[in-house]
Amino acid sequence: MAQAIVYSSTNCAFCKQLKTYLTEQNISFEERNIDENDAYGEELSRLGIMSVPLTLIGDKQILGFNPNRIKKALAALEESAQ
Repeated sequence: MAQAIVYSSTNCAFCKQLKTYLTEQNISFEERNIDENDAYGEELSRLGIMSVPLTLIGDKQILGFNPNRIKKALAALEESAQ
């Protein structure tokens, strides 16, 4: 099961940085590219978010590329799973 869900778009530099970071940290993620699937754009709208990247980890929403918040959210997720 993916640890994170990443909403991205095709030509987004921060999205590329984020996906590279997650891969380097061995964090599994499901990418939801809003340019390739309109349903993902609709999901993003329902969340009240109009920009990418958005990372969902557990109940945390992390907008943009923010490694510190990603690490904290993953730590909280691991704690709650124990």
